[in-house]
Amino acid sequence: MWDQQRIILEPRARGFHLITGDVVDALPRLGELDVGLLHLQLLHTSASLTLNENADPDVRHDMDAFLRDLAPGDLAYFRHTVEGPDDMPAHIGASLFGTQLTIAVNKGRLALGTWQGIWMGEHRDHGGARKLVATLNGQ
Repeated sequence: MWDQQRIILEPRARGFHLITGDVVDALPRLGELDVGLLHLQLLHTSASLTLNENADPDVRHDMDAFLRDLAPGDLAYFRHTVEGPDDMPAHIGASLFGTQLTIAVNKGRLALGTWQGIWMGEHRDHGGARKLVATLNGQ
């Protein structure tokens, strides 16, 4: 079986957000798969996807604080500044974390570890709605 859905995520504040529920809720055919794969592709260059801690929101806070320290918006050598001081750091965050994930599906559920969840990293101050393409494949 192949199935593909476009998922639109509501605008979120800058930071990392747990979106596992949003993804699962948008995939009505997930339960049909005994074994398979879910591929997620974020259609943006200033946001990211990653798997990480799903229970303690302090982890998401700390990851955002680390990234802001690693790539602040006021670095004098940045040339790409037309879209604002948060844009170039957002591109860096998207490249460091990536914009795609592939997750195993087992018995109609995402095969995530006990403490794993899907995060969307919003790296802009006002990024707006974000779009994902979710492709399911399996049997």
